[in-house]
Amino acid sequence: MSADLPFELGALSAWMDGQRIGQGPIQHVRLLTGGTQNILMRFCRDGRDYVLRHPPANPRTTSNRVIAREIELLGGLTGSKVPHPALIAGCTDVSVLGAVFYLMEPVDGFNPTVALSAPAADDAAVRHRMGLELMDGLAALGDIDPVAVNLQNFGKLEGFLDRQTGRWASELAGFSQFAGWEGPAALGNVEAVGHWLDDNKPSSMKAGIIHGDFHIGNMIYADDGTLLAIVDWEMATLGDPLVDLSRVLISWPDAGVRMPYTMRVDRLDGFPSRAEMVRRYADRSGRDLSALPWFEVLACYKLGILFEGTHARAQAGLADKATGDRLHGAAVALLDNARRIIARA
Repeated sequence: MSADLPFELGALSAWMDGQRIGQGPIQHVRLLTGGTQNILMRFCRDGRDYVLRHPPANPRTTSNRVIAREIELLGGLTGSKVPHPALIAGCTDVSVLGAVFYLMEPVDGFNPTVALSAPAADDAAVRHRMGLELMDGLAALGDIDPVAVNLQNFGKLEGFLDRQTGRWASELAGFSQFAGWEGPAALGNVEAVGHWLDDNKPSSMKAGIIHGDFHIGNMIYADDGTLLAIVDWEMATLGDPLVDLSRVLISWPDAGVRMPYTMRVDRLDGFPSRAEMVRRYADRSGRDLSALPWFEVLACYKLGILFEGTHARAQAGLADKATGDRLHGAAVALLDNARRIIARA
């Protein structure tokens, strides 16, 4: 067993034999960066490249369930217009490699938050296309009928919007367990934002599959700006796709202005404006966007609370202090942005 892997390559090879996926030894093994919660391992067998996704050596209690849901989701996306890593095969028998895992096709491209490719860095037109492709991919995801791809039980649609505020308010309250956390005072009146969300909740929604963490850091692009794959589906569920749209919009720069919560891409010029992104999504999806401000406030509320969680853990000595301080600043800015959107609504 490799020191970096919690399973034997021989066991993987034997399982692939049983699935009739290639023959011979597993070669050219390397771990990929970007999988902070799970193992991503690229390898070659019988002249074909694969990527394996497997829980970490010290998995969370939910790791197997999360990976099994990813298998289900990627299976449902097979044959769709949604750019995604193609599923080759999955295994939910934990006796094989000690955990649920799956194989997918490699996607050769670049992640903009790691580094822009040279063509993307040099050409504003490529960056512009990247933004529009992001909207096209999101619209394609929202167009899928979960029933048609056997994902009707992939999430609980009833009460989806009703649950949002309470869930994240409880998350914020739970940070009090971290000794040393200074509390939510620096975030301003978070409770008032929650009350506004409850009082102005849309009366209905057009349901679909949602990614759950839709932003440019979870995209793989080709050098010409084509969106090759949306990745990291571990938070996917059923709900209102405007949750995903608002998540990307709040981190999107306008006129190249960088905020503490702006997407972490080296060059911001050249990308479409926020208004152009909204128009593109509206055109491609045909969805009613009249409630978009509500979803943007929700996105600021959720992400701000998530960021503050890292700050709370950092103050308790359980996370890096510099990261905690940076995310605290972003949390404050996000809640301030939520209040600005409310004032305009």
